[in-house]
Amino acid sequence: MAGHIISIIGGKGGLGKSQVAANLAFAYAIEGKVKTLLLDFDQKASGDQDFITGMKGKKNLKELADFKGAIDPNSIQQFASMNQNVFYIGMPNDPTMAEGIEVEALGRTLKAVTNIYPITVIDAGNELTPLAIKALEFSTLIFVVVTPDILALNQTKRLYSDLITMMFPKDMIQFVINQAVAGHPVTNDVIAKTLGKPAFSVVPRDDQNCTLALNQKKPVMLVARNSAFAKGIIDTVRRLTEKNILIALEKLNKPKDAGAKKVEASTAEGGTGAVKGGKSPWTELKSRIHRALVEEMDLKKTDENDPKAVIILKEQTKKVVVDLLGKEDTKGILNSRDDMNQIVKEILDEALGLGPLEDLLRDKSISEVMVVGPHKIYYEQGGKLKLSEVTFTNDRQVLNVIERIVAPIGRRIDEKTPYVDARLKDGSRVHAIIPPSSIDGCTITIRKFPDKRLTYKDAVKFGSMTESMADFLRIAVEAHRNIIVSGGTGSGKTTLINILGGFIQSNERIITCEDSAELNFPQEHIVRLETRPPSLEGDGAIDIRCLVKQTLRMRPDRIVVGECRGGETLDMLQAMGTGHDGSMTTVHSNNPRECIGRLETLVQYAGTSISARAIKEMIAGAVHLIIQQSRLDDGSRKIMYITEIGGLQGDTMILQDIFLYVQKEIGKDGKIIGEFQATGFIPKFIETLERKGFNVPRGIFNNRPQAAAAPVVAAPVAAASAPKPTTGGAGPASGTKPPVKK
Repeated sequence: MAGHIISIIGGKGGLGKSQVAANLAFAYAIEGKVKTLLLDFDQKASGDQDFITGMKGKKNLKELADFKGAIDPNSIQQFASMNQNVFYIGMPNDPTMAEGIEVEALGRTLKAVTNIYPITVIDAGNELTPLAIKALEFSTLIFVVVTPDILALNQTKRLYSDLITMMFPKDMIQFVINQAVAGHPVTNDVIAKTLGKPAFSVVPRDDQNCTLALNQKKPVMLVARNSAFAKGIIDTVRRLTEKNILIALEKLNKPKDAGAKKVEASTAEGGTGAVKGGKSPWTELKSRIHRALVEEMDLKKTDENDPKAVIILKEQTKKVVVDLLGKEDTKGILNSRDDMNQIVKEILDEALGLGPLEDLLRDKSISEVMVVGPHKIYYEQGGKLKLSEVTFTNDRQVLNVIERIVAPIGRRIDEKTPYVDARLKDGSRVHAIIPPSSIDGCTITIRKFPDKRLTYKDAVKFGSMTESMADFLRIAVEAHRNIIVSGGTGSGKTTLINILGGFIQSNERIITCEDSAELNFPQEHIVRLETRPPSLEGDGAIDIRCLVKQTLRMRPDRIVVGECRGGETLDMLQAMGTGHDGSMTTVHSNNPRECIGRLETLVQYAGTSISARAIKEMIAGAVHLIIQQSRLDDGSRKIMYITEIGGLQGDTMILQDIFLYVQKEIGKDGKIIGEFQATGFIPKFIETLERKGFNVPRGIFNNRPQAAAAPVVAAPVAAASAPKPTTGGAGPASGTKPPVKK
């Protein structure tokens, strides 16, 4: 079983961090009877551990890093000296030699020593040097030592923020309060409140025994094992072992190449400013101002639902940012008023908004924004994917944006639940997923919705349908036909169902059920229901199926489900077939025939033992129309089929295409050229409506010249008689032929 590495680090000097590290190693070796390795990675205070432990390694870390052989139980003996089952390798006493240690070579060594020693304790120093970061990458646990001192507390808070920014899990970072004194004004509660989490352990101040141990060049554990300091260290070890904390922390996803990410973050260009030595002064200036801003202002107290409060906070924050910039040396970075305005805007966006995403979300021509880690932001414009020039500073900034999105709607995202569905204030749909599930960093996908609600006229204008198809869909909705909108991801299903919802009479009661509220109907009498994820305790979840069941008790005229993807499909079909005509939902599938098979599969997710024949009969009796929406290769979205379900013939569903889109060729500009065609088939419910006295224009089922819509090429075709229904599927296997031109 592989061993564990515990790194001890401090925010500044004078915290007793090296003494804590040395005594922790001896406490493990003596109390836990565990063979322990102690490594000194503190390059700034090289030689301190030699003095504290009274040990001097046979060879130092520089020689270990230069060693080209394999690290095994035999070879490591030539480097480590041993006392009380603690094996020790120190830092070179020469600072120049200490600075020249090859970091990657020691990284390979750390990987090997976990197979030799059950516990390795590393004194990582007071700064996040490349060597210290390498130690943290291989660590199971990071102990940050802090003392009850305002300056120490402030520097520890900075260090903690840097570690979180580098994507080290919060649970992996624990605080040890050293030199604790009863009655001190900086209490343990004050430290916990300042750092945002309680201390893991408290080590009392014990100057007498600590000084005695230093004078004897021995650890306190060997000089005064019953002292208050030693007992505090022993309690720390016992808590780690009794609760198997290291085993639990071992499962956390730790960052790799955190040092490289830190350099990347500091060198990523955020705008103007010359790049010197591979670093962007612009980005560094933004980071400094942002850190100072967080320390000076509480940006989370304002109610985001109060527009006036938001405006006031923005003005106050802007004033503080300008003041902070005035204290900085910005020569060569901010060379004009435009530069000043730009950096203030970027800082405000990061502090109060969604950072680099703000401009992309404001652009009306962009329909989707996709973040893949901090340095890659893609967006969809005109149906094509493009890479944005703007980037985030680091992964922590992306995580801050996600938390800012999900907090107002009561959602959460953390390592236990690393994904979330949410929405922005304008209704845009958001999906986010973070490490460990997302390997390349935090990922955000935002599906934007237009400020102006689209109508059928817009769909006709964009070439997604024709006037005749729009007229037919209006008739179908008003006639309370049950409709399934089928299509792939990003094909425009939600947009289409919003358009169909606009055809519902205003005197009807509509109830919608969604994972994240996206539907936007114009009617006044509408009840919107939304799912809820489980609580921190894992209970209290409300899924779509539960909501669909609730709608049946709410006297709905129409039930609209955002998407059927599970057992709720059974409840939806039962509702459609038992008096709730005119209901609508969407399903992921590629054509009407496949949509039927998808519905059959989803019904089985309900866990009921319904026969395949019974499911088909249920679908045939409940669903009247399938509208197939697709996104074509040129980025355009079109209705490919409007198909009526005509019942069952044996075990085969009868599907009859009413309208379809026929692709002809691809233009020189890459646009797909084709035309919408009416098959000439008259749906059964049209005849029923006519018998009730409704006047339905039969001309909409004939091919005739259509109103000009850019990508659509209309061709006059003579009217055709309605063909008989077939048992074929939609599309090439449909059995439905377009009318023959005369």
